[in-house]
Amino acid sequence: MSKDSYIFTPLPGKPNGPLLFLFHGTGGNENQMLGLALDLLPGVAAISPRGDVSEYGAARFFRRTGEGVYDMDDLARRTAKMADFIKAHVGAAKPSSVIGIGFSNGANILASVLFAEPDLFDATILMHPLIPFEPKVNGSLEDKRVLITAGRRDPICPPELTTRLDSYLRADGADVTLEWHEGGHEMRQNELVAARTFLAPYRLQQETGT
Repeated sequence: MSKDSYIFTPLPGKPNGPLLFLFHGTGGNENQMLGLALDLLPGVAAISPRGDVSEYGAARFFRRTGEGVYDMDDLARRTAKMADFIKAHVGAAKPSSVIGIGFSNGANILASVLFAEPDLFDATILMHPLIPFEPKVNGSLEDKRVLITAGRRDPICPPELTTRLDSYLRADGADVTLEWHEGGHEMRQNELVAARTFLAPYRLQQETGT
């Protein structure tokens, strides 16, 4: 799969440092998450692809037939395509670590890639994911670092499904941190604080080049 199989925006960063992949929410685009990346890991090299599925004009990463009702065949195809896209960029950049951050639909495609290719990422941040199916992990998530952030009153991502995803990941050996806020389907300050804390080892890695 070509590195150019998606429209994407790159952020140049320190050679051979961490490489960050950013995945926007429904209706966003490749620029939506860039400010977040620069806030969380200033100077990081990043790749932000645009979802290539249109839902009434809104960009997404895979098809659905209703809220929380996924086209699972399409999800499998799009997951494989995204995994190949990531591998192509990682192969070219040879980074010290690979990190994924996704919000909403972006968190869902990131989670799906994580299940399919656990060794692709050193760490992932899933912001308001909705995984309404039982994940089938191709391999093991043993010691993989995952941060999940969620709203206790999120009308799109019910808290019980967030808790179930947390349990699935832990049962497969992932090192999971779960951060809640009392609101809905929006990012809040405590999520950003949790993400900065979670990414601290990679910030040090970027600064020291080790």
